[in-house]
Amino acid sequence: MGELKYKRVLLKISGEGLCLKGDKGIDGEALRQIAGEIKQVANLGVQLCLVVGGGNIVRGAELARKSHIVEATGHYMGMLGTVINALAIQDTLEGMGVDTRVQSAVAVDRVCEKFIRRRAIRHLEKGRVVIFGGGTGNPFVTTDTCAALRATEVGAEVVLKATKVDGVYESDPLTDPSARRFAHLTFNEVIDRRLKVMDVSAIDMCQQNHIPLIVFDLNVPGNMRRVVEGEPVGTRIDAGDG
Repeated sequence: MGELKYKRVLLKISGEGLCLKGDKGIDGEALRQIAGEIKQVANLGVQLCLVVGGGNIVRGAELARKSHIVEATGHYMGMLGTVINALAIQDTLEGMGVDTRVQSAVAVDRVCEKFIRRRAIRHLEKGRVVIFGGGTGNPFVTTDTCAALRATEVGAEVVLKATKVDGVYESDPLTDPSARRFAHLTFNEVIDRRLKVMDVSAIDMCQQNHIPLIVFDLNVPGNMRRVVEGEPVGTRIDAGDG
């Protein structure tokens, strides 16, 4: 076991990471695989929190385009979808012996806590994995921006963006096999090249608060552990000042 490079980490998981490719809902095997990787890192003593998306259940903007549902309402529906995903991750982790708490920016007090920054930090200090659902509680704000915001609020040392590819590429590696993968980028390069890593507001928030971002493939067993131990996995994005 290596030394820990990061002791307080925020992991961003997309909703699509919880289902099979091209599918919706929650796939049990995908859920267990992700939970297993989280457990491995939590067992190292890392203070770990998560922001989970809801695209596997509902995408508000897409739903609004295809129906008479107002887009703001669609976004609120998406926020509730993230709470569903957070509860699924919580129960899976608890079943593996990992102590967790779910906090939501949208009040759902029958099933989880309301997001309170100081309480979230206390949970982390006690070794609990904290799962943030409900986005920021505001429509028209992505869960990527929520991840950057929560990382800033709880003092995370790094944001880990879990994907199904092994980093950031100059173009889509699924359609362009010759696409080059970047080992390192600056925040400004991500913005200038219009690379689809996270939305610009999330990148800007990480930059302003000096929080590096690492994009990696969570489907590779042990990858998350390697990242927190400082191994060069995926693509690191930072200010480029050393």
